[in-house]
Amino acid sequence: MSDQNPYEQLGVTEGASFEEIQAARDRQIEQHNNDRKQIEQIEIAYDAVLMDRLRLRQQGKIKVPEGIRFPERSMPAPPQTATPTASNRMPDWLQSSIDTPSQSDILWPAGVFVLLSVLSAVSAEYAPIALAFGAGASLYFLNRKEKRFGRAILFTLVATIVGILIGGQLAAWLGAQVAAETFAAWVTFFLLWLVSSFLR
Repeated sequence: MSDQNPYEQLGVTEGASFEEIQAARDRQIEQHNNDRKQIEQIEIAYDAVLMDRLRLRQQGKIKVPEGIRFPERSMPAPPQTATPTASNRMPDWLQSSIDTPSQSDILWPAGVFVLLSVLSAVSAEYAPIALAFGAGASLYFLNRKEKRFGRAILFTLVATIVGILIGGQLAAWLGAQVAAETFAAWVTFFLLWLVSSFLR
């Protein structure tokens, strides 16, 4: 067997693929599983074939399949993960204040504030009463999340003041058909809903 070249020892041709060479080696080892000297000769022949194939490949005499030359082309691209950069990363104090609410944490406050908006639309006289109930609802929803009453008061107070100021200015600027108090109440309810749903 030592007079044969490594290809003949493995029982493959020089044009055999890597898979065929490996299968021939496995077959030979299986046939001679008790003969250590024979297995050693098979391993030497296998290594010699691989070295010859590498030399031929480096010389450009063997065309390497695309999947072997460029394995990254056949592999699916890894999923893109959003890494925060310095420009789009929120400050820690803001990130700790923003909540990821459940559906019920969004819908319950929305229902309450819609009802209060309808009440304020019935008559402009009801707008201050509806606003008071809206502030109370906001306090309840915010305090229920974190049990931090002082923070709930602060967020509710800021949202109420900003909502009334912006709503009053928008009503005057747009020349709204509804009373300025009612329009300001609607804007305030919207801000209270945002604060009570998406802040903690």
